[in-house]
Amino acid sequence: MPTRLESAALLIGETFSFDAAPMGGGDLSEIWHLRFETGREVVVKLGGQAAAEAAMLRAMGATGAPVPEVLAAQGDLLVLSFIPAVRLSEAGWAALGKALAILHGADQPPRYGWSEDYAFGPLPIVNGWTPDWRHFWRDYRLEPCLTFLPRGIAARVRHIATTLERFLPQTPRPSLLHGDLWSGNFLLTRAERSETKAVLIDPASLIGDASADFAMLTLFSSPPEIFWRSYGLLPEGYEQAIDVYRLWPALVHYRLFGHPYLGMIESLLDRLEV
Repeated sequence: MPTRLESAALLIGETFSFDAAPMGGGDLSEIWHLRFETGREVVVKLGGQAAAEAAMLRAMGATGAPVPEVLAAQGDLLVLSFIPAVRLSEAGWAALGKALAILHGADQPPRYGWSEDYAFGPLPIVNGWTPDWRHFWRDYRLEPCLTFLPRGIAARVRHIATTLERFLPQTPRPSLLHGDLWSGNFLLTRAERSETKAVLIDPASLIGDASADFAMLTLFSSPPEIFWRSYGLLPEGYEQAIDVYRLWPALVHYRLFGHPYLGMIESLLDRLEV
């Protein structure tokens, strides 16, 4: 019986002769860098829903946004092209802004949601389609979190979920979103004598308001001005919507990682309730 990494090699027509090294990141999965005797290099991700992630990466790539090539997907095993990374820099932030502008700018059908369910580790993320973005954010993002929150926090989140007309557009321009855009979910790469490029990885995609993609990014990072200039005009209603969009990843982090994220949730609710 081949090991998991040997199975990945078989899926892409390679032999078992390779060097394997674990890669950083992957709180909810294992990630390995394989280098074969031929010199070919790939990334293997173990854990999660490989076919669903592969479909998201292909959808993002179809917009022209930079993503790794999907080489194979079977069960919870995903094989991707290897991308040599460079450190985050001003040029990297600018490249990320350009990549997101491409992703968000591609035309999409006039509906919101996604065709498949997926999960963040033990937390299922249920999806569906709706013509009303507020209904999607209420029914598929905020309300499913009520079951695992402390009673008082759940009541406050429920109030936000039932009054989204105060914060969110009903029918924003439909954009393909990365869906889980923190600093660990994009890579910067640069071929010799070429400009820096941002490559999007580990998506949790959906069709929705482009502002939602900035929620995770600004929850844990402070992108410099060059990022915003590179992206261009922000979606209409960004400022009044962004804290509602930040609330959902904060709730997810509370479910996955516990009490340390409760203060973040309370701070967001305090701002929303003013």
